Amino acid sequence: MVFVLDIGTRSIVGLLGTLQEEKIIIHHGVIEFHKKRVMYDGQIHDIEGVTEVVQRVKEKLEEEAGFSLKEVSVAAAGRALKTFQTTVEKELDEYKEIDRHFINSIEIEGIQKAQKGLEEQTKELVNYFCVGHTTINYYLNDGIITNPVGHRGKKLKVDLLATFLPRIVVDSLHTVMNRVGLEVAYLTLEPIAAIEVAVPQNLRLLNIALVDIGAGTSDIAITKDGTVTAYGMTSTAGDEITEEIVKTFLLDFDTAENLKCNLCKEEIQRFTDIVGISYEVSTEEILGRIQPAIKLVAKEIADNILLQNGKSPSVIFLIGGGSQLPGLSKLIAEYLEMPQERVVVRGIDMIQNLQWDTVSITGPEGITPIGILAKAIKSKSTDFIEVKINSKKIRLFKTDNLKVSDALAVVNFNPRGLIPQKGGNMKILVNNQEKIIFGEYGEPAKILVNNRQAHLDTNIEDRDEIVIHPATEGRKASSQLKELINLQENFLVNSETVYRYQEVKVNGKPSSPEYYLEEGDQLVYHVIKNIRDLCNFMAIDFAEHDIYIEGKKVEEYSEIDNEKQVIIDRKKNNQEKKDMEIIYNGEPLRIPATQKDLIFVDIFNYIDFDRSVVQGKLILKHNGKDANYTDPLQEGDNISIYWENLQ
Repeated sequence: MVFVLDIGTRSIVGLLGTLQEEKIIIHHGVIEFHKKRVMYDGQIHDIEGVTEVVQRVKEKLEEEAGFSLKEVSVAAAGRALKTFQTTVEKELDEYKEIDRHFINSIEIEGIQKAQKGLEEQTKELVNYFCVGHTTINYYLNDGIITNPVGHRGKKLKVDLLATFLPRIVVDSLHTVMNRVGLEVAYLTLEPIAAIEVAVPQNLRLLNIALVDIGAGTSDIAITKDGTVTAYGMTSTAGDEITEEIVKTFLLDFDTAENLKCNLCKEEIQRFTDIVGISYEVSTEEILGRIQPAIKLVAKEIADNILLQNGKSPSVIFLIGGGSQLPGLSKLIAEYLEMPQERVVVRGIDMIQNLQWDTVSITGPEGITPIGILAKAIKSKSTDFIEVKINSKKIRLFKTDNLKVSDALAVVNFNPRGLIPQKGGNMKILVNNQEKIIFGEYGEPAKILVNNRQAHLDTNIEDRDEIVIHPATEGRKASSQLKELINLQENFLVNSETVYRYQEVKVNGKPSSPEYYLEEGDQLVYHVIKNIRDLCNFMAIDFAEHDIYIEGKKVEEYSEIDNEKQVIIDRKKNNQEKKDMEIIYNGEPLRIPATQKDLIFVDIFNYIDFDRSVVQGKLILKHNGKDANYTDPLQEGDNISIYWENLQ
């Protein structure tokens, strides 16, 4: 036996039912009216007043059933749902692909921003939690994109629509139930419960609008393509009609409420106004005099359906006590330009597989309590779950594939803590061109669910424990000179070592390979990449020489790989060559005759001088002047080569 309560603005309905062979059987039903206004727009304002009525309903059902009730299924008012649209924009690392982890984090940030905006917008101090969200659009570098995952860019923007329920709505329901000794075994939303029986699953392929017209508001749910696609609410409903009757006929609120409810039952209405005058007025006349209020309710319902659905639906089902107001369905059909027969009032007699053993509740106002019962019987778990995030308990509205990211959206966890931060970059100038040395990325956030490794897309269930270790920030950009250019790269030229990077200076001064570069440093060097660069460095004419790499003759722009041997020969002529005698460091030196003209650099082939180990400043003199590697050697030349001590 399942016990359910439908806590409404005017009354509280209690049902006891079972499921037998796919048929819902309602065994007992009780309805009790509030003696004073303890609820407004479906939300509990006077906990003690509501507790008193719930206690009476519980006791009557216990008396009828003959046993005590310990658990109850209830529904939170759908009219309390709020939506808020917001936009989140984030700068991107344009060298890194956008991943799903990043998209989840920006959506969490959007939900939190929407929640903050909604709470600032409301006049009262109300806390909300998210029961669902929809991404409207993604923008990459200000252009709309369907799915940014895998793309790169400078900026990502997200338009997001989030739906919220005030925490007080759920918390107050739990408080009332606790006070009467009941445990909430199942909790759902009223529009979800109503649509469970008013629009069964096999009808949801159709575009149907379900409108629950209550006292304070009219709740709207839209189905299409097999699912519920939108919820809406208007702040005009039965109370607008009651208040119009109050003002038109000078009645107190309770008398006007009874008169309104009787308009669908009798053709002649009898009542007495607040000054004691008795009236006997036809229902038709009363409806005519309050027509502006009826039109207002119909117009706002029609406008909200268009807002949620984008067009007139195929069918509109009206439920709730306010749906029985004569002429209301016709006006809604006219505003939406629909055939009148497609806007219909649905009562409990339309519910499939229902057996009603009590006559306590009938008509369209019985849809929601029976819907709660149907959901409670058929569902194996509550529509709300409770989890812990870093030891903090939170309650979530349960949807399909509820994830860690959904839980993080409702707590004050900074979504930026999910994304590893990159250390600061460093800019330097390399041969007058700006170069960025990037900082390192930190460690990504670590997520555990029930002490097991998880991620933002991990599904969560009731009572799960989630632990988040925030992401870390990486090291700032750092680089030694030798990490930027390999100063040891070299190759051989006629058996002599030549370093690829020449005249390397930082901020105008020679620097050690171990030097740590700093922001704004200016690095300048000459690099020998190919034969042309080598010829320029040695000041020789390529056309006058035959040049070989590893024994193979090459062209002017051939690249020189590391540790390769380059041979440079002057092109041969027919003159007979003789031995040459020169003065080297003050002593005579005889050089055997060769078939090529010798240049200064060739002297190293005939002397014992180690240039691979630097011992100071290398001094090269040719006939008393600074030598050039490519100057020709002549008989009798005076050559000086030595290290000058820099100290």
